[in-house]
Amino acid sequence: MDHWIQAALIAFTSVFAAVVALIAISFITGQRLRPALKASPVPEVEQTVFLFDDQDLVDATVPARKLLEAVLLAGSDWARLAAFLGPRLDDFPGRMAALSAEGRIEMTGRSEDGDRAPIRLIAEDVAGLARLTLVDPSAEGRGVLVDGLSMRAIEDELDLLRDTLDHAPTLVWREDASGEVSWANRAYILQSGALDHAEETLIWPLPKIFPLAQEGAPGAPRRARVDDGSDEGRWFDCYAYPYTKGTLHFALSADSAVRAEKTLRDFVQTLTKTFADLPIGLAVFDRQRQLQLFNPALLDLTQLGPEFLSARPTLYAFLDRLREARMVPEPKDYRSWRLQMTELEKASAAGFHTETWSLPSGQTYRVTGRPHPNGAVAFLFEDISSEIALTRRFRAELELSHRVFDLLPDGVAVFQASGELAMSNAAFAKLWGVEPDSSLGRFTFADATRIWQDQCRPDPTWAKMRDFANRIGVATAISGRVEMRTGQSLGYEMSGLPGGAVMVRFWPVQAESMAHKPTLEHAQTRPGLPAE
Repeated sequence: MDHWIQAALIAFTSVFAAVVALIAISFITGQRLRPALKASPVPEVEQTVFLFDDQDLVDATVPARKLLEAVLLAGSDWARLAAFLGPRLDDFPGRMAALSAEGRIEMTGRSEDGDRAPIRLIAEDVAGLARLTLVDPSAEGRGVLVDGLSMRAIEDELDLLRDTLDHAPTLVWREDASGEVSWANRAYILQSGALDHAEETLIWPLPKIFPLAQEGAPGAPRRARVDDGSDEGRWFDCYAYPYTKGTLHFALSADSAVRAEKTLRDFVQTLTKTFADLPIGLAVFDRQRQLQLFNPALLDLTQLGPEFLSARPTLYAFLDRLREARMVPEPKDYRSWRLQMTELEKASAAGFHTETWSLPSGQTYRVTGRPHPNGAVAFLFEDISSEIALTRRFRAELELSHRVFDLLPDGVAVFQASGELAMSNAAFAKLWGVEPDSSLGRFTFADATRIWQDQCRPDPTWAKMRDFANRIGVATAISGRVEMRTGQSLGYEMSGLPGGAVMVRFWPVQAESMAHKPTLEHAQTRPGLPAE
């Protein structure tokens, strides 16, 4: 029993000694590692310091040179630094110009987004040199640990964004709350003339190309002109998008659009002047059937007031006003008239359509509807009263001539130079038993000679007639006698007419010894006509 107790005491003593030894070792090791752990989180970095002789960089720390390299701007080191500090420090160029007089200047930047404190600049005049120390309070003189892959991704994305904006033809810039340009892409800088190519110096602050007040809804385009020394200048469509610290602007070139609009305006003015001199009334209605264009002749022809037409009435309001002015054909009722006008509008929109309106005043209008692009339709109103009157008078004279022609006792036929029958009278149709007007197809001189030859005894006259007809333009005449198979003797005369036409005349001969009398004498001895 004593042996077991002694063994237990020995084991307990050994374990206790081992635990005490481990605790001592752990305490000593922890005291040695603690300083190393305290020093490892963020390494100390060198300050960002620049030393300038006027605008020439004399010396700079490594972080300062890294900062200048990050500003992708062709120009001097001072221009790069100004491009970086200008948007962040108020009146940076003006304050730096007074450094030699003041000796020391401290500047605090504008408040930035988030919780980051604004940067500080300490400028000192050291023996005629400008020593600029740039401080980032949020870093407190310490660097930031970033793994290599993350840093590469950030740099690649930054290079991509910079390259994209610098090669964009669109002008992009940002303005702060006071309206000053705080950042711009390369296209804006070149357009503004802020980059001196000879001295490779960037003017800061950047000039405002478009000194326009913010108007309208965000993103609404505004047309602006920039003077570039030419008569036309340059035109841009400007877009503005407000954000918390100012406004983001875009300007797209609108030169082509302005030139196209000017060409269109000139073309419309030319058309307007042309339409103003037309005697035909013109009315153009758009897709919604509202009047968009009319000329002065429409006022005269429709007797509608200019104030009514200038109000851009609809097509049906226009037609209703014409009906009230009795400038449309008198309808039987309003319903049928509206149906008729609806058909007119549909037919004009579908294709070329023409109607003749006989107005209650006795005038006659030709109304023509033509479809136009984008669903528009144009109506032309033409006063054809004189044309209709002339046509009616000509038709009446022609009918009178035909009536007189039909009263002649001699059978007369006139053939054109082509050989087609131009006209004949009733005596000709009765003598030869033909109705040329009712025959199918053309009735030619050859058809006529066959009929004459079939109904008469053989005679060389028909060959002579054909020979005479072939001598177009010969102003002579042939005459003679033929005998029909019925025994009736006929006298004939064939004469040339202007234009190569020929006229053939037949009359009955009573006796062999009887001389032919003139047609006028025949007409005077006919029943119902007074004799000499």
